[in-house]
Amino acid sequence: MSISVLLVEDHKIVREGTRQLLEQSADLKVVGEASNGLEAVRLAGEIRPDVIVMDVRLPGLNGIDATRTITARFPGIRVLILSAFEDDSYVFPLLEAGASGYLLKTSSGSELVDAIKLVYEGQTALSPRISAKIINRIGGRQAYRKHHMPIGLTEREMDVLRAAANGYANKEIGSLLGISSQTVQVHLRNIFGKLEVGNRSEAIAMAIRYGWITLEASDE
Repeated sequence: MSISVLLVEDHKIVREGTRQLLEQSADLKVVGEASNGLEAVRLAGEIRPDVIVMDVRLPGLNGIDATRTITARFPGIRVLILSAFEDDSYVFPLLEAGASGYLLKTSSGSELVDAIKLVYEGQTALSPRISAKIINRIGGRQAYRKHHMPIGLTEREMDVLRAAANGYANKEIGSLLGISSQTVQVHLRNIFGKLEVGNRSEAIAMAIRYGWITLEASDE
């Protein structure tokens, strides 16, 4: 069974090139294209793709607002950002809007294909520069503050959430914490339930927003 993909990109030549690249993978099927955010929202409802590959700077409705609308209306659809921009003003608002991944346009075709498969499976896909940006801005273990956590995440759940924010997959988180990937998945399900969110990106965004993971000024 192939993964259905909707492409959202305002530059036609880039959109056509991306489509040709993705169609080389037998596991992916491009089922639609949109050139602006409003069209993306409409097609998301009509086509219900598995994954939307979304640009950020779009006419009419930008990628942030389009992502927020789509993830709210259609929580089963995963949104993967593909952008030339790595500014904080894009990265963190998009995570808060519910994006499941953020890939830079400097990525290779194989990296894009792998990222689509990752977000389809419910994992987070981040370009190394985006992952490094998040790591550089996230406080250490002392950022965990019980009195700011009425929903009651355990310290181990915070460890899992922090590692997920750093872009690690379940198997990698398990290796870091000395637990199995199945146990990691159990922790993630518990985290999602306590936070009342549907995926990693929403959980990470909530942790950042409420200060459970402290954002510090970048050295850049």
